[in-house]
Amino acid sequence: MRKTLIAIILLALVGIGLWGYFGGFERVTAARIESALVERGVPQPVAACMGTRLSERLTIGQLRELERLRVREKEAGLPTSTIEFLERLRTVEDAEVIEVVGSSAAICAFSRG
Repeated sequence: MRKTLIAIILLALVGIGLWGYFGGFERVTAARIESALVERGVPQPVAACMGTRLSERLTIGQLRELERLRVREKEAGLPTSTIEFLERLRTVEDAEVIEVVGSSAAICAFSRG
């Protein structure tokens, strides 16, 4: 009984490791990013494109930093202009995040048509 339990645990760990190695974590992250962007009003094709790009180029810590980006008191819910969007993004204080999000938004918006 004990050997069977150990074998099952080892198989589960190997399976999870292989799933992660072959991109399982990135797919889950990309889907979460896509759904969060769609909830915030980004068109679905652009959100799908950005979700994939952001999950490939940013670390989990950087993605969590973006997730914590909140609306300040005097701001409307969604940015109304590109300048307002970039000002909010600049509060992240991570140059790589700003570069990746900005370039992904531009590439995905122009390539969707």
